[in-house]
Amino acid sequence: MTLESQQICFGLNPQLDQQSLSSFLQLAGRQEFADFLSQRLSEEEIHAFVDFFTGILKRNLSEEEYHRLFLQDEHHPHHPAEKG
Repeated sequence: MTLESQQICFGLNPQLDQQSLSSFLQLAGRQEFADFLSQRLSEEEIHAFVDFFTGILKRNLSEEEYHRLFLQDEHHPHHPAEKG
């Protein structure tokens, strides 16, 4: 379920937090916004963001999930379709 931007809310319950984060990430991932914000961040802010975000990914995704879901790399050696 995708929430409208005005419905995003954190701290009320885990389910709403998850739905809100999903919607928030979708907003942040829009090309126009990503291009705009990346031009505003300092090099230090960029590195801090990437370090923080990749740390979250490493703690919460397997290597296969990282390649399939984040990188959208269906041909990575750890992808189940490639095993046999």
